[in-house]
Parts: sequence; structure tokens; C-alpha cells
Amino acid sequence: MIAADFMTDPGGLLLGFRLSGHSGSAAQGEDIICAAVSSAAYMAANTVSGVIHAQAEISACDGYMQVRVDERAAPRCQDVLEGLKLHLLGLEEQYPKNIKVSYVEV
Repeated sequence: MIAADFMTDPGGLLLGFRLSGHSGSAAQGEDIICAAVSSAAYMAANTVSGVIHAQAEISACDGYMQVRVDERAAPRCQDVLEGLKLHLLGLEEQYPKNIKVSYVEV
């Protein structure tokens, strides 16, 4: 299962996200759920860092990605992070056995 954790501040402002695991719906390289999540996550990370030019810590390796924006840059990144959240919530609704979205206050 893919775990998608959105990091928030105490006021609910999104500060980033952490993705881990595999959906297990198909063989690696043929899994459309993992592909959908990965593509959206990389688009969000690239938009935060390469378009908005926000200070962010970004790390990724097989089955794991974390993006954490600097608190001062978080307001400028809300639309991107909210869009990713909506996308992943939609996937969770379609594939509840393969992806779980949750929130972590940091």
C-alpha cells in the first residue's frame, strides 16, 4: 500500500508530503496506481522547486519521496500541494486498498 502523509503546521497550512510504499496492484513497471502517484508527486516537487523557486528539502528513492517546503515559502506553494492532495484523495477513493492519505502535524 502507498502511504501518503501530508505535513501541516498547527494552523493547517500544508508544508509538504511524504510518500512511501508500493500499491501492489500490478508488477513493478506496470502498476498504474504507482505511476499516477509518482507522476503527480514529481510534478509537484518540480513545480515547487523549479517554477515557484521555493526553498524545499526534496528526497526520493525507490518507493519513497519527501518534499518539505520552508515555512516562509509555504503560502506560495499551497495551490500545488492542495492540487496534489486532491489528486491523491481521488486515487484513494478509487483504490482504497492501494493508497491511504493521512495528515501529520509537524
